Amino acid sequence: MEKPFMRAFQNQQRITGSAAGALAVVPPARMTAGAREPGELWTYAVYALIAIGCVIVGYYQFHIIVVRILALAAKQHAIRPVAYLALFWLGLGFLLIVIRTAFWIVYRPAAAATRESAPRLTVIIPAYNEGAMVLQSIESVAKADFPHDRLEILVVDDGSKDDTWSYISQAAERYPGLVTALRQDRNRGKREALALGFSRARGDVLVTIDSDSVIERGALLALAGPFRDPKVGAVAGRVEVYNRAHGIIPQMLHVRYMLSFDMLRATESVYRNVYCCPGALTGLRAAGVRKVLDRWKNQQFLGSRCTFGEDRAMTNYLLDSGYDTVYQRTAVVRTLVPISYVKLCKMLLRWDRSYVREEIRFTRIVWKRPWPTRLMAMFDRAVTNFRYPASYSSLGLLPLLVMRDPGITMPMVAMIGAMSLFSVLYFLRTERSMSFLYGVLYTYYSAIALFWIMPYAVATVRSRKWMTR
Repeated sequence: MEKPFMRAFQNQQRITGSAAGALAVVPPARMTAGAREPGELWTYAVYALIAIGCVIVGYYQFHIIVVRILALAAKQHAIRPVAYLALFWLGLGFLLIVIRTAFWIVYRPAAAATRESAPRLTVIIPAYNEGAMVLQSIESVAKADFPHDRLEILVVDDGSKDDTWSYISQAAERYPGLVTALRQDRNRGKREALALGFSRARGDVLVTIDSDSVIERGALLALAGPFRDPKVGAVAGRVEVYNRAHGIIPQMLHVRYMLSFDMLRATESVYRNVYCCPGALTGLRAAGVRKVLDRWKNQQFLGSRCTFGEDRAMTNYLLDSGYDTVYQRTAVVRTLVPISYVKLCKMLLRWDRSYVREEIRFTRIVWKRPWPTRLMAMFDRAVTNFRYPASYSSLGLLPLLVMRDPGITMPMVAMIGAMSLFSVLYFLRTERSMSFLYGVLYTYYSAIALFWIMPYAVATVRSRKWMTR
Protein backbone atom coordinates (compact mmCIF):
# COMPACT_ATOMS: atom_id res chain seq x y z
CA MET A 1 0.00 0.00 0.00
CA GLU A 2 1.08 3.58 -0.53
CA LYS A 3 2.35 4.56 2.93
CA PRO A 4 3.67 8.12 2.30
CA PHE A 5 0.46 9.06 0.54
CA MET A 6 -1.63 7.36 3.18
CA ARG A 7 -0.01 9.41 5.94
CA ALA A 8 -0.77 12.65 4.13
CA PHE A 9 -4.27 11.42 3.38
CA GLN A 10 -4.89 10.64 7.04
CA ASN A 11 -3.49 13.93 8.26
CA GLN A 12 -5.91 15.83 6.03
CA GLN A 13 -8.84 14.14 7.75
CA ARG A 14 -7.90 14.55 11.42
CA ILE A 15 -10.40 16.46 13.52
CA THR A 16 -10.21 18.04 16.93
CA GLY A 17 -12.75 18.15 19.74
CA SER A 18 -12.46 14.51 20.77
CA ALA A 19 -10.58 13.35 23.81
CA ALA A 20 -9.54 10.28 21.89
CA GLY A 21 -8.27 12.31 18.96
CA ALA A 22 -10.74 10.51 16.73
CA LEU A 23 -10.56 10.37 12.99
CA ALA A 24 -13.57 11.48 11.01
CA VAL A 25 -15.01 8.76 8.86
CA VAL A 26 -15.63 10.67 5.68
CA PRO A 27 -16.96 8.37 2.94
CA PRO A 28 -15.48 9.19 -0.45
CA ALA A 29 -17.83 10.37 -3.14
CA ARG A 30 -18.98 7.45 -5.22
CA MET A 31 -19.35 9.50 -8.35
CA THR A 32 -17.22 12.06 -10.05
CA ALA A 33 -18.64 15.52 -10.64
CA GLY A 34 -21.64 15.35 -12.90
CA ALA A 35 -21.96 11.58 -12.60
CA ARG A 36 -25.12 9.93 -11.35
CA GLU A 37 -26.53 6.49 -10.73
CA PRO A 38 -27.58 4.96 -14.06
CA GLY A 39 -31.25 4.18 -14.48
CA GLU A 40 -32.94 1.24 -16.15
CA LEU A 41 -33.15 2.98 -19.54
CA TRP A 42 -29.44 3.79 -19.40
CA THR A 43 -28.66 0.17 -18.48
CA TYR A 44 -30.46 -1.15 -21.55
CA ALA A 45 -28.73 1.49 -23.67
CA VAL A 46 -25.37 0.21 -22.43
CA TYR A 47 -26.41 -3.36 -23.27
CA ALA A 48 -27.29 -2.20 -26.79
CA LEU A 49 -23.94 -0.42 -27.15
CA ILE A 50 -22.10 -3.54 -26.04
CA ALA A 51 -24.01 -5.67 -28.55
CA ILE A 52 -23.17 -3.21 -31.33
CA GLY A 53 -19.58 -3.14 -30.07
CA CYS A 54 -19.32 -6.91 -30.31
CA VAL A 55 -20.41 -6.78 -33.96
CA ILE A 56 -18.02 -3.93 -34.82
CA VAL A 57 -15.05 -5.44 -33.02
CA GLY A 58 -15.74 -8.84 -34.57
CA TYR A 59 -15.96 -7.39 -38.06
CA TYR A 60 -12.88 -5.21 -37.64
CA GLN A 61 -10.89 -8.03 -36.07
CA PHE A 62 -11.68 -10.70 -38.63
CA HIS A 63 -12.02 -8.65 -41.83
CA ILE A 64 -9.06 -6.30 -41.39
CA ILE A 65 -6.51 -7.59 -38.88
CA VAL A 66 -6.92 -11.31 -39.59
CA VAL A 67 -6.89 -10.85 -43.37
CA ARG A 68 -3.67 -8.83 -43.21
CA ILE A 69 -1.93 -11.32 -40.93
CA LEU A 70 -2.95 -14.29 -43.09
CA ALA A 71 -1.68 -12.51 -46.20
CA LEU A 72 1.69 -11.87 -44.57
CA ALA A 73 1.88 -15.42 -43.22
CA ALA A 74 1.28 -16.76 -46.73
CA LYS A 75 4.33 -14.85 -47.96
CA GLN A 76 6.57 -15.46 -44.93
CA HIS A 77 6.53 -19.10 -43.92
CA ALA A 78 8.80 -18.42 -40.92
CA ILE A 79 6.15 -16.38 -39.11
CA ARG A 80 3.27 -18.78 -39.71
CA PRO A 81 3.39 -20.52 -36.30
CA VAL A 82 3.33 -17.24 -34.39
CA ALA A 83 0.71 -15.76 -36.70
CA TYR A 84 -1.61 -18.75 -36.38
CA LEU A 85 -1.10 -18.77 -32.62
CA ALA A 86 -2.18 -15.13 -32.41
CA LEU A 87 -5.18 -15.71 -34.69
CA PHE A 88 -6.28 -18.75 -32.70
CA TRP A 89 -6.20 -16.70 -29.51
CA LEU A 90 -8.10 -13.83 -31.15
CA GLY A 91 -10.91 -16.18 -32.10
CA LEU A 92 -11.18 -17.87 -28.71
CA GLY A 93 -10.83 -14.53 -26.95
CA PHE A 94 -13.74 -13.09 -28.90
CA LEU A 95 -15.89 -16.12 -28.03
CA LEU A 96 -15.01 -15.73 -24.35
CA ILE A 97 -16.01 -12.05 -24.46
CA VAL A 98 -19.42 -12.99 -25.85
CA ILE A 99 -19.97 -15.64 -23.16
CA ARG A 100 -18.82 -13.34 -20.37
CA THR A 101 -21.11 -10.60 -21.61
CA ALA A 102 -24.10 -12.92 -21.53
CA PHE A 103 -23.25 -14.08 -18.00
CA TRP A 104 -22.67 -10.49 -16.85
CA ILE A 105 -26.12 -9.49 -18.08
CA VAL A 106 -27.94 -12.38 -16.38
CA TYR A 107 -26.04 -12.07 -13.08
CA ARG A 108 -28.10 -10.94 -10.11
CA PRO A 109 -26.81 -10.44 -6.55
CA ALA A 110 -28.37 -12.51 -3.79
CA ALA A 111 -30.83 -10.87 -1.43
CA ALA A 112 -29.15 -9.33 1.59
CA ALA A 113 -29.67 -10.87 5.00
CA THR A 114 -32.17 -9.09 7.23
CA ARG A 115 -31.33 -7.87 10.71
CA GLU A 116 -33.59 -10.61 12.08
CA SER A 117 -32.00 -13.41 10.03
CA ALA A 118 -28.39 -12.18 10.21
CA PRO A 119 -25.91 -14.91 11.19
CA ARG A 120 -23.27 -14.57 13.89
CA LEU A 121 -20.51 -12.71 12.13
CA THR A 122 -16.87 -12.00 12.94
CA VAL A 123 -14.98 -9.25 11.10
CA ILE A 124 -11.19 -9.65 11.09
CA ILE A 125 -9.01 -6.64 10.25
CA PRO A 126 -5.24 -7.32 10.07
CA ALA A 127 -3.08 -4.19 10.30
CA TYR A 128 0.59 -3.37 9.97
CA ASN A 129 1.95 0.19 10.17
CA GLU A 130 -1.43 1.49 9.07
CA GLY A 131 -1.60 4.46 11.41
CA ALA A 132 -4.86 6.39 11.65
CA MET A 133 -6.37 4.71 8.60
CA VAL A 134 -7.08 1.57 10.63
CA LEU A 135 -9.47 3.59 12.80
CA GLN A 136 -11.48 4.56 9.73
CA SER A 137 -11.69 0.91 8.76
CA ILE A 138 -12.88 -0.13 12.22
CA GLU A 139 -15.38 2.74 12.43
CA SER A 140 -16.93 1.79 9.10
CA VAL A 141 -17.56 -1.73 10.42
CA ALA A 142 -18.81 -0.62 13.84
CA LYS A 143 -21.27 1.78 12.20
CA ALA A 144 -22.45 -0.71 9.60
CA ASP A 145 -26.07 -1.82 9.54
CA PHE A 146 -25.71 -5.11 11.41
CA PRO A 147 -27.05 -6.19 14.83
CA HIS A 148 -24.26 -5.75 17.38
CA ASP A 149 -25.41 -8.71 19.43
CA ARG A 150 -24.38 -10.96 16.52
CA LEU A 151 -21.24 -9.07 15.53
CA GLU A 152 -17.66 -9.10 16.77
CA ILE A 153 -14.71 -7.17 15.36
CA LEU A 154 -11.21 -8.59 15.83
CA VAL A 155 -8.40 -6.19 14.92
CA VAL A 156 -4.94 -7.76 14.77
CA ASP A 157 -1.87 -5.54 15.02
CA ASP A 158 0.82 -7.50 13.21
CA GLY A 159 3.77 -6.09 15.16
CA SER A 160 3.43 -2.52 13.89
CA LYS A 161 6.31 -0.13 14.57
CA ASP A 162 4.26 3.08 14.37
CA ASP A 163 1.16 4.32 16.20
CA THR A 164 -1.22 1.74 14.72
CA TRP A 165 -1.72 0.01 18.07
CA SER A 166 -2.82 3.26 19.73
CA TYR A 167 -5.61 3.68 17.17
CA ILE A 168 -6.68 0.08 17.56
CA SER A 169 -6.76 0.56 21.34
CA GLN A 170 -8.89 3.70 20.92
CA ALA A 171 -11.40 1.71 18.91
CA ALA A 172 -11.51 -1.05 21.54
CA GLU A 173 -12.19 1.54 24.25
CA ARG A 174 -14.83 3.28 22.15
CA TYR A 175 -16.69 0.03 21.37
CA PRO A 176 -16.27 -2.23 24.42
CA GLY A 177 -17.66 -5.69 23.85
CA LEU A 178 -17.69 -5.14 20.09
CA VAL A 179 -14.06 -4.47 19.15
CA THR A 180 -11.33 -6.77 20.42
CA ALA A 181 -7.70 -5.70 20.00
CA LEU A 182 -5.14 -8.44 19.37
CA ARG A 183 -1.42 -7.89 19.04
CA GLN A 184 1.35 -10.03 17.55
CA ASP A 185 4.66 -9.87 19.41
CA ARG A 186 6.43 -9.13 16.11
CA ASN A 187 5.65 -8.74 12.44
CA ARG A 188 4.69 -12.24 11.25
CA GLY A 189 2.86 -11.36 8.04
CA LYS A 190 -0.75 -10.87 7.01
CA ARG A 191 -1.47 -14.59 6.74
CA GLU A 192 -0.39 -15.16 10.35
CA ALA A 193 -2.44 -12.18 11.51
CA LEU A 194 -5.53 -13.51 9.76
CA ALA A 195 -4.90 -16.99 11.16
CA LEU A 196 -4.89 -15.55 14.68
CA GLY A 197 -8.20 -13.86 13.97
CA PHE A 198 -9.68 -17.03 12.47
CA SER A 199 -8.67 -19.06 15.51
CA ARG A 200 -10.28 -16.56 17.91
CA ALA A 201 -13.45 -15.92 15.90
CA ARG A 202 -16.83 -17.07 17.22
CA GLY A 203 -18.96 -16.21 14.20
CA ASP A 204 -20.52 -18.59 11.71
CA VAL A 205 -19.41 -16.23 8.95
CA LEU A 206 -15.93 -14.68 8.94
CA VAL A 207 -15.37 -11.42 7.09
CA THR A 208 -11.91 -10.15 6.15
CA ILE A 209 -11.37 -6.43 5.57
CA ASP A 210 -8.05 -4.74 4.81
CA SER A 211 -7.01 -2.05 7.26
CA ASP A 212 -6.72 0.54 4.46
CA SER A 213 -10.32 0.00 3.40
CA VAL A 214 -13.78 1.19 4.47
CA ILE A 215 -17.10 -0.53 3.83
CA GLU A 216 -20.51 0.85 2.95
CA ARG A 217 -23.13 0.76 5.66
CA GLY A 218 -25.07 -2.15 4.14
CA ALA A 219 -22.05 -4.24 3.17
CA LEU A 220 -22.19 -6.76 6.03
CA LEU A 221 -25.86 -7.68 5.61
CA ALA A 222 -25.33 -7.89 1.85
CA LEU A 223 -22.28 -10.12 2.29
CA ALA A 224 -24.15 -12.44 4.66
CA GLY A 225 -27.04 -12.99 2.24
CA PRO A 226 -25.52 -15.69 -0.04
CA PHE A 227 -24.61 -17.86 2.96
CA ARG A 228 -28.23 -18.98 3.15
CA ASP A 229 -27.07 -21.52 0.57
CA PRO A 230 -25.05 -24.18 2.44
CA LYS A 231 -22.96 -24.84 -0.68
CA VAL A 232 -21.47 -21.34 -0.61
CA GLY A 233 -18.07 -21.24 1.07
CA ALA A 234 -16.91 -17.72 0.17
CA VAL A 235 -18.50 -14.48 -1.01
CA ALA A 236 -16.47 -11.78 -2.74
CA GLY A 237 -17.40 -8.16 -2.16
CA ARG A 238 -17.19 -5.36 -4.68
CA VAL A 239 -13.93 -3.40 -4.43
CA GLU A 240 -13.76 0.24 -5.48
CA VAL A 241 -10.99 2.84 -5.21
CA TYR A 242 -11.08 5.08 -2.14
CA ASN A 243 -8.53 7.67 -3.27
CA ARG A 244 -9.56 7.93 -6.92
CA ALA A 245 -9.25 11.73 -6.94
CA HIS A 246 -5.56 11.68 -5.98
CA GLY A 247 -3.82 11.26 -9.31
CA ILE A 248 -4.10 9.70 -12.72
CA ILE A 249 -3.07 6.20 -11.58
CA PRO A 250 -5.93 5.94 -9.06
CA GLN A 251 -8.29 7.24 -11.74
CA MET A 252 -7.18 4.51 -14.12
CA LEU A 253 -7.32 1.88 -11.40
CA HIS A 254 -10.83 2.99 -10.49
CA VAL A 255 -12.03 1.89 -13.92
CA ARG A 256 -9.93 -1.27 -13.96
CA TYR A 257 -11.17 -2.26 -10.48
CA MET A 258 -14.77 -1.75 -11.54
CA LEU A 259 -14.19 -4.07 -14.48
CA SER A 260 -12.14 -6.77 -12.77
CA PHE A 261 -13.88 -6.67 -9.39
CA ASP A 262 -17.37 -6.35 -10.84
CA MET A 263 -17.70 -7.46 -14.44
CA LEU A 264 -15.39 -10.48 -14.21
CA ARG A 265 -16.53 -11.64 -10.80
CA ALA A 266 -20.16 -11.30 -11.84
CA THR A 267 -19.57 -13.64 -14.78
CA GLU A 268 -17.65 -16.09 -12.60
CA SER A 269 -20.43 -16.00 -10.02
CA VAL A 270 -22.97 -17.23 -12.56
CA TYR A 271 -21.15 -20.58 -12.70
CA ARG A 272 -20.30 -20.30 -8.98
CA ASN A 273 -16.54 -20.27 -9.37
CA VAL A 274 -15.13 -16.87 -8.39
CA TYR A 275 -11.39 -17.53 -8.61
CA CYS A 276 -10.25 -14.96 -6.06
CA CYS A 277 -12.34 -13.61 -3.20
CA PRO A 278 -10.33 -10.48 -2.31
CA GLY A 279 -8.91 -9.69 1.11
CA ALA A 280 -10.31 -6.16 0.91
CA LEU A 281 -13.80 -7.59 1.55
CA THR A 282 -14.70 -11.26 1.60
CA GLY A 283 -17.08 -13.41 3.60
CA LEU A 284 -15.99 -16.96 4.50
CA ARG A 285 -17.97 -19.85 5.94
CA ALA A 286 -16.32 -20.50 9.30
CA ALA A 287 -16.86 -24.27 9.12
CA GLY A 288 -15.03 -24.37 5.79
CA VAL A 289 -12.16 -22.21 7.03
CA ARG A 290 -11.61 -24.46 10.03
CA LYS A 291 -11.25 -27.48 7.73
CA VAL A 292 -8.42 -25.92 5.73
CA LEU A 293 -6.87 -23.51 8.24
CA ASP A 294 -3.69 -25.48 9.00
CA ARG A 295 -2.97 -26.24 5.34
CA TRP A 296 -3.64 -22.62 4.34
CA LYS A 297 -1.51 -21.22 7.14
CA ASN A 298 1.47 -23.46 6.31
CA GLN A 299 1.12 -23.41 2.52
CA GLN A 300 4.29 -23.92 0.51
CA PHE A 301 5.09 -23.62 -3.18
CA LEU A 302 8.25 -25.00 -4.80
CA GLY A 303 9.71 -25.48 -1.35
CA SER A 304 9.13 -21.87 -0.29
CA ARG A 305 6.57 -20.81 2.30
CA CYS A 306 3.77 -18.66 0.87
CA THR A 307 3.51 -15.25 2.53
CA PHE A 308 1.19 -13.34 0.19
CA GLY A 309 -1.78 -14.14 -2.03
CA GLU A 310 -3.58 -15.44 1.04
CA ASP A 311 -6.99 -14.47 -0.38
CA ARG A 312 -6.65 -16.43 -3.61
CA ALA A 313 -5.09 -19.31 -1.68
CA MET A 314 -8.05 -19.51 0.72
CA THR A 315 -10.45 -19.36 -2.22
CA ASN A 316 -8.68 -22.33 -3.81
CA TYR A 317 -8.72 -24.32 -0.56
CA LEU A 318 -12.47 -23.80 -0.21
CA LEU A 319 -13.08 -24.75 -3.85
CA ASP A 320 -10.94 -27.83 -3.28
CA SER A 321 -13.16 -28.70 -0.29
CA GLY A 322 -16.26 -28.72 -2.50
CA TYR A 323 -17.65 -25.27 -1.70
CA ASP A 324 -18.86 -22.78 -4.29
CA THR A 325 -17.61 -19.20 -4.40
CA VAL A 326 -19.84 -16.33 -5.50
CA TYR A 327 -19.84 -12.55 -5.88
CA GLN A 328 -22.10 -10.04 -4.14
CA ARG A 329 -22.26 -6.77 -6.07
CA THR A 330 -24.18 -4.99 -3.30
CA ALA A 331 -21.42 -5.50 -0.69
CA VAL A 332 -19.13 -2.55 -1.38
CA VAL A 333 -15.72 -1.68 0.04
CA ARG A 334 -13.38 1.15 -0.96
CA THR A 335 -9.64 0.72 -0.64
CA LEU A 336 -6.54 2.86 -1.01
CA VAL A 337 -4.49 2.17 -4.15
CA PRO A 338 -0.98 3.23 -5.20
CA ILE A 339 -0.48 6.67 -6.69
CA SER A 340 3.04 6.13 -8.05
CA TYR A 341 4.41 3.91 -10.81
CA VAL A 342 6.87 2.13 -8.53
CA LYS A 343 4.25 1.25 -5.92
CA LEU A 344 1.85 0.13 -8.63
CA CYS A 345 4.47 -2.19 -10.10
CA LYS A 346 5.20 -3.71 -6.71
CA MET A 347 1.52 -4.35 -6.05
CA LEU A 348 0.95 -5.90 -9.47
CA LEU A 349 4.11 -7.99 -9.19
CA ARG A 350 2.91 -9.43 -5.88
CA TRP A 351 -0.50 -10.12 -7.37
CA ASP A 352 0.94 -11.80 -10.47
CA ARG A 353 3.24 -14.04 -8.45
CA SER A 354 0.32 -15.34 -6.43
CA TYR A 355 -1.73 -15.57 -9.66
CA VAL A 356 0.86 -17.90 -11.21
CA ARG A 357 1.04 -20.04 -8.08
CA GLU A 358 -2.71 -20.38 -7.61
CA GLU A 359 -3.46 -20.89 -11.30
CA ILE A 360 -1.16 -23.91 -11.19
CA ARG A 361 -3.00 -25.18 -8.11
CA PHE A 362 -6.37 -24.63 -9.75
CA THR A 363 -5.48 -26.95 -12.64
CA ARG A 364 -5.73 -29.79 -10.09
CA ILE A 365 -8.79 -28.42 -8.30
CA VAL A 366 -10.91 -27.82 -11.41
CA TRP A 367 -11.44 -31.57 -11.89
CA LYS A 368 -13.33 -31.70 -8.61
CA ARG A 369 -15.85 -29.06 -9.63
CA PRO A 370 -19.35 -29.99 -10.92
CA TRP A 371 -19.17 -30.69 -14.65
CA PRO A 372 -20.94 -27.50 -15.92
CA THR A 373 -18.66 -25.38 -13.74
CA ARG A 374 -15.67 -27.48 -14.71
CA LEU A 375 -16.22 -27.01 -18.45
CA MET A 376 -16.69 -23.25 -18.18
CA ALA A 377 -13.76 -22.86 -15.80
CA MET A 378 -11.45 -24.88 -18.04
CA PHE A 379 -12.41 -22.83 -21.10
CA ASP A 380 -12.13 -19.54 -19.20
CA ARG A 381 -8.71 -20.29 -17.71
CA ALA A 382 -7.33 -21.78 -20.93
CA VAL A 383 -8.23 -18.72 -23.01
CA THR A 384 -7.31 -16.25 -20.28
CA ASN A 385 -3.87 -17.77 -19.70
CA PHE A 386 -3.23 -18.39 -23.38
CA ARG A 387 -3.14 -14.63 -23.81
CA TYR A 388 0.34 -14.52 -22.26
CA PRO A 389 2.22 -16.66 -24.82
CA ALA A 390 0.04 -15.22 -27.59
CA SER A 391 0.57 -11.59 -26.64
CA TYR A 392 4.29 -11.90 -25.90
CA SER A 393 4.83 -13.84 -29.13
CA SER A 394 2.99 -11.06 -30.92
CA LEU A 395 5.52 -8.57 -29.55
CA GLY A 396 8.14 -10.35 -31.63
CA LEU A 397 5.81 -10.59 -34.62
CA LEU A 398 4.74 -6.95 -34.60
CA PRO A 399 8.05 -5.38 -35.77
CA LEU A 400 8.23 -7.84 -38.65
CA LEU A 401 4.63 -7.12 -39.62
CA VAL A 402 5.28 -3.38 -39.55
CA MET A 403 8.41 -3.73 -41.70
CA ARG A 404 6.59 -5.85 -44.25
CA ASP A 405 3.37 -3.83 -44.20
CA PRO A 406 3.76 -0.35 -42.61
CA GLY A 407 0.07 0.26 -43.21
CA ILE A 408 -0.81 -2.24 -40.50
CA THR A 409 0.59 0.01 -37.74
CA MET A 410 -2.37 2.34 -37.38
CA PRO A 411 -4.98 -0.45 -37.66
CA MET A 412 -3.18 -2.34 -34.89
CA VAL A 413 -3.02 0.75 -32.66
CA ALA A 414 -6.64 1.49 -33.45
CA MET A 415 -7.54 -2.12 -32.70
CA ILE A 416 -6.05 -1.82 -29.21
CA GLY A 417 -8.00 1.37 -28.60
CA ALA A 418 -11.22 -0.09 -30.02
CA MET A 419 -10.99 -3.21 -27.86
CA SER A 420 -10.26 -1.06 -24.83
CA LEU A 421 -13.13 1.29 -25.59
CA PHE A 422 -15.39 -1.72 -26.02
CA SER A 423 -14.30 -3.23 -22.69
CA VAL A 424 -14.93 -0.05 -20.71
CA LEU A 425 -18.54 0.06 -21.91
CA TYR A 426 -19.22 -2.40 -19.10
CA PHE A 427 -18.08 0.29 -16.66
CA LEU A 428 -20.81 2.64 -17.88
CA ARG A 429 -23.58 0.43 -16.53
CA THR A 430 -22.33 1.07 -13.01
CA GLU A 431 -21.19 4.67 -13.37
CA ARG A 432 -22.46 7.17 -15.89
CA SER A 433 -19.41 9.40 -16.16
CA MET A 434 -16.53 10.30 -18.44
CA SER A 435 -14.16 8.39 -16.15
CA PHE A 436 -14.44 5.45 -18.54
CA LEU A 437 -11.83 7.18 -20.71
CA TYR A 438 -9.24 6.43 -18.02
CA GLY A 439 -9.82 2.77 -18.79
CA VAL A 440 -8.77 3.33 -22.39
CA LEU A 441 -5.70 5.22 -21.20
CA TYR A 442 -4.81 2.35 -18.84
CA THR A 443 -4.76 -0.10 -21.75
CA TYR A 444 -2.02 1.84 -23.51
CA TYR A 445 -0.25 2.57 -20.22
CA SER A 446 -0.23 -1.12 -19.36
CA ALA A 447 1.02 -2.15 -22.80
CA ILE A 448 3.91 0.33 -22.64
CA ALA A 449 4.88 0.49 -18.97
CA LEU A 450 3.62 -2.70 -17.31
CA PHE A 451 4.17 -5.42 -19.94
CA TRP A 452 7.29 -6.71 -18.15
CA ILE A 453 5.59 -7.54 -14.86
CA MET A 454 4.11 -10.95 -15.69
CA PRO A 455 7.35 -12.43 -17.18
CA TYR A 456 9.29 -11.16 -14.17
CA ALA A 457 6.66 -12.57 -11.82
CA VAL A 458 7.01 -15.99 -13.45
CA ALA A 459 10.80 -15.83 -13.14
CA THR A 460 10.62 -14.85 -9.44
CA VAL A 461 7.51 -16.79 -8.42
CA ARG A 462 9.23 -18.25 -5.34
CA SER A 463 9.87 -14.79 -3.86
CA ARG A 464 8.36 -14.17 -0.40
CA LYS A 465 8.81 -10.39 -0.34
CA TRP A 466 5.69 -8.29 0.30
CA MET A 467 7.52 -5.22 -1.13
CA THR A 468 4.94 -2.56 -0.24
CA ARG A 469 5.36 -2.69 3.52
